[in-house]
Amino acid sequence: MPAEARSIRDAWSSLPTPGEVGIGLERFTGQRMERILAIVGAIGSTALGIQALLGAVTRLIRLDGPHLAIMLLVFLPLLWMIIACVTGRWVRQACGAFAVAYALSLMLWPAVVDRSVQEPAAQPWIFFLVNICVVAAMLAFPVRLQFAWALGVPLVYGYVRLAQGDFTQGFWITTGFDVSFTIILGMVIVSLAWMFRQVATGVDDARDMAVETYAGAAAASASEEERVAMAALMHDSVLAALIAAERAASDRERTLAVAMAREALTRLANTEASIAQEGSDEPVNRAQIVAELRRTLSEQGADAVVEERGVPAEIPGKAARAMVLAARQAIGNALIHAGGRGLHVVAESADADRLTLTVQDTGPGFDPDAIGEDRLGIRASIIARMAAVAGSSRITSDDRGTVVELNWEPS
Repeated sequence: MPAEARSIRDAWSSLPTPGEVGIGLERFTGQRMERILAIVGAIGSTALGIQALLGAVTRLIRLDGPHLAIMLLVFLPLLWMIIACVTGRWVRQACGAFAVAYALSLMLWPAVVDRSVQEPAAQPWIFFLVNICVVAAMLAFPVRLQFAWALGVPLVYGYVRLAQGDFTQGFWITTGFDVSFTIILGMVIVSLAWMFRQVATGVDDARDMAVETYAGAAAASASEEERVAMAALMHDSVLAALIAAERAASDRERTLAVAMAREALTRLANTEASIAQEGSDEPVNRAQIVAELRRTLSEQGADAVVEERGVPAEIPGKAARAMVLAARQAIGNALIHAGGRGLHVVAESADADRLTLTVQDTGPGFDPDAIGEDRLGIRASIIARMAAVAGSSRITSDDRGTVVELNWEPS
């Protein structure tokens, strides 16, 4: 393969495709629920974070190294968490960092706090962020760790608070109330988040199942209609052409038999078309064909373009319609079987009355000889259709992708 062609293939394979772009849309409700939880978490974290910061500043007796370090260890990750929840970027990382940093700050609290101040009824500023730590765990960790944080962090706070008060009776009463309150609230937060996520997952699963069921029913219906149409055509057109060819004795009869066979092939190749006749054979320029293919890509939601090369060209209307329908089938195959990866369509004209359409992708490829006889996507919709208008088709496929080349030139 020439270096230029290889470079073009590599460039197109790196472009986003419908399969890649569509990833995550099947979890739409779950993603929206995560976004809602993050916004609510940001609002609560901001309100309680401001309250904790004011409490830390107003109650600070002296600003030494340990106090400053513990404040930075708590409020910097908290700020990152709020920004991440608002912007929707790095939410898990920021919330996980705050959950771990806050737990570490609680463990270091006895070494920093001034034990000469004995106020059992007045909670320290770090208490206001206990449940914010639980919210951070809810946004960052799996369910088991969420419940572990909702139970463990309040208990650690209780021990730290009792150690600050030398385990006196007054601290036992107030601390017991604070710990029980934070445990109950934390469990409620985690349980509600789990319930909302389960509901969102159920909605996504139900929608996926409905879409899959509808797609299967539509495919089965289309396949059955195609089989019925094919049976009718085989009985009427193809069989009649074969009988005429068998009985042909003169040159004129043979010519008529060939014309009947060509007409049968044309009708056979256009079974899924909306018209049963070939229609007008007025010349069609390449720009119209390219516009039709671009409309097809847009309707299919394909992230690809139609590239034009060579000189402008015009071909007969029958050939143009056959090439467009065959290219549509090739595009549909690339989207279904290759996920649209590296989809690239080229319309090339070496002369003003010749046209080549190339549809290529970088999917896993397939073996054309292994396709079943009842599969009409390639045999009837591409090969037979091009043969019916005296055109040609060539399909090459390997593990690097598939290339469908459609050619028409004057005979």
